[in-house]
Amino acid sequence: MKKIVFIAAFAMFSIYGFSQNALYGVRAGVNISNLDFKPTTGSFENMHRNGFAIGFFAEYSLCTSLSLAPEIQFSAEGAKEESIRIDYIQMPIFFKYKIAENLSIGLGPQVSLKGHDYEDGLQNLGFSGLAGLEYMISDEFFLDFRYSYGLTNIFDDETNLEAKNTNMQIGFGVKF
Repeated sequence: MKKIVFIAAFAMFSIYGFSQNALYGVRAGVNISNLDFKPTTGSFENMHRNGFAIGFFAEYSLCTSLSLAPEIQFSAEGAKEESIRIDYIQMPIFFKYKIAENLSIGLGPQVSLKGHDYEDGLQNLGFSGLAGLEYMISDEFFLDFRYSYGLTNIFDDETNLEAKNTNMQIGFGVKF
């Protein structure tokens, strides 16, 4: 019992320590996504899909120029063809580096959970690499650009198709 109390107290003090340098916020954006087929297939008309993203984030300052920014967001991705449109609940984790007073770059992984039919020939879980640029307009408002490239096949193994999701996001957000 003493170990559990000690671990819980340690976790609470760690969270308190992080919260001293924490920002929270919301962001919304426009997606331009498509699928990168290997090899090229003729069974789908592979046109890009315009969608949107909306989410909540936290940003924890690790030092003066480095921060960790976990997020949860809804993102409409995939391609224009109805059968390969994919709506995700995503969790990107950004490691941001401040390169100027108002400009940061970020890299990190992203986990995506499909938010609709589960037996439609598409994977329910996906992993992506993520890169981004953020420009602070003021102390609270920012613009950002993100690019993600899928690391996993979006199709189930039974389909014998292989495609990876690519997505560009242009966003606007507020930090509190």
